[in-house]
Amino acid sequence: MIRSLTSGISGMQQFQQELDVIGNNISNVNTTGFKSARVDFEDSFSQTMQAAAPGTGNSSGVAGMQVGSGVSTSAIRNQFTQGALSRTGVQTDLGISGEGFFIVRDPISGSEFATRAGDFRIDSNGYLITNQGFRLQGYNNTGTTTSDFSTVGDIQINQGTPPTGVTVDATSGISSYSIDNQGVISVTTGDGVQYLRGQVLLQKFNDPQMLMKEGGNLYSGIANAGPNNTVPEPPGTGGLGSIQSGALELSNVDLASEFSSMITTQRAFQASARVITTSDEILQELVNLKR
Repeated sequence: MIRSLTSGISGMQQFQQELDVIGNNISNVNTTGFKSARVDFEDSFSQTMQAAAPGTGNSSGVAGMQVGSGVSTSAIRNQFTQGALSRTGVQTDLGISGEGFFIVRDPISGSEFATRAGDFRIDSNGYLITNQGFRLQGYNNTGTTTSDFSTVGDIQINQGTPPTGVTVDATSGISSYSIDNQGVISVTTGDGVQYLRGQVLLQKFNDPQMLMKEGGNLYSGIANAGPNNTVPEPPGTGGLGSIQSGALELSNVDLASEFSSMITTQRAFQASARVITTSDEILQELVNLKR
């Protein structure tokens, strides 16, 4: 069996995998906070026909001879570049401008996930949650300044326990709230009293390639990715980006680039198929030598 058959087959397999990645990128072009992926190839093991030998004073060196056995996939990497921010006007829509991920928690299992998708909503208990019901993490206590914040947990936009020195009518309820670019949540009660009700925090990772996509715009593997801190940090600190309330980060998929890659990959797939066809014709000629 000639080696080119193996090389052609490996090419078709890897280019099919690249087409799968490109197809997934294109299908998620309108997915909030989606990060596109790319495929990196590497050559497979090469068979050594002749080992290299160094030269001596009386002879020249002998070059080695190797025949490769095809191609394999070395990595499928997520590209964590910034996506465009689109204004929505919905206060609970939060877009990250810069580095960092939101951290959300499954209230049933307690598992935490990272995400760039900020399409949150407020549930009946005042918690900021994802579409799956996972709760956004951050400072969840009250205060008159951010220096009063200390407790990290599920963010809840409600009246809570008013900070020391602030008197609030227990029956007034929350009339309005706002979230600034540092994630600080300010609430105003029905009787006109204003105070801080927590802060959205972000997490930055040393190696975000270790994050694993879990579907639903969520990433697991937080510990493996090397978080900068054991708990999330305020936006704008430690190299983290800022938060834009009333906006969402769009997918970073570049359609022009994806279609260009699709064409290149399709042609490479066809070329690998032609290698197999040509190898088959050569084998046929060898078989037909005996008639």
